[in-house]
Amino acid sequence: MAFQPIVDVTSREVFAYEALVRGPNGEGAAHVLENVSEADRYAFDQQCRVAAIRQAVDAGILATDAHLSINFLPNAVYSPLACIQLTLKTAEEVALPQHRLMFEFSETERIADSDHIRAIMKTYAEIGFQTALDDFGSGYAGLSLLADFQTSHIKLDMHLVRGIDRDRARQAIVTSVSEMAARLGTLLIAEGIETTGEAEFLTSAGITLHQGFLYARPELGKLPQPFEARPASATRPPLAPRP
Repeated sequence: MAFQPIVDVTSREVFAYEALVRGPNGEGAAHVLENVSEADRYAFDQQCRVAAIRQAVDAGILATDAHLSINFLPNAVYSPLACIQLTLKTAEEVALPQHRLMFEFSETERIADSDHIRAIMKTYAEIGFQTALDDFGSGYAGLSLLADFQTSHIKLDMHLVRGIDRDRARQAIVTSVSEMAARLGTLLIAEGIETTGEAEFLTSAGITLHQGFLYARPELGKLPQPFEARPASATRPPLAPRP
C-alpha cells in the first residue's frame, strides 16, 4: 500500500490518509485490478482492507488524528455486515478505532444494484464509518447516483479540478456541486490538485479538504507529511497516472 494525505487547508492538518494499492513493482491500482478475476474479487477486496489497516498502523497513523481511507469494491460485497467482520477484527487487533475508518467507492465501477449499495452505506454509517463517493464527475453515473444514496463525503474527480482557476465551465460546475453538497450535508474533497491556483480557487469555493501532488505524493508504506504549497510554475507538472 502507498499512502497519500487528504489535507484540511483550514487547520493545516491531515484529515485522512488514503491507502492506494500497488503492484509488486509499484504498478498502479488500475494495473492491479486488471489482473483480478471475478472469482477473486471478494478475496482481493478483503486482503486490501487488511493490508491498508495493518500497514497504516505500522507507518504510525495511531500517533496522528487522521482517518484511514480505504477504497473498496461494492460489487465484491455480498453481505454488508458479514463482509465487514474481518475489517472490524483487524482494526481491533491493531487498536485502530473504527470511527477513524473511511471507505471510498468509485462511480467508475458499474453499479448493478443501487439497493445493494444503499444497504452497504447504511450499514457502514450505523457502524460509525465515514464514507466517500470517489471520482465524482466521471464514470457510469453522477447526479443520479448521488440521488439514490448519500455518502458523508464526495471526492471531485481530478478532471474537474484540473486548471479550474482558468476555466469558467469547471468553476461553474464545481461551485454548483459545492452548493448542492452543502444542502445535502455532505463534505467535498478535491483530488488531483497540482497548482496553488487550483487550490486557491477551490478554497474560495468553500472546498477545504484537498488531495494532490501539490501537498504530497503517495509513498509506499509511509505516511507523507504535506509540504507547504509551493508557487505554481508557468509550466504545470505532467498529469500523473490515476492511483
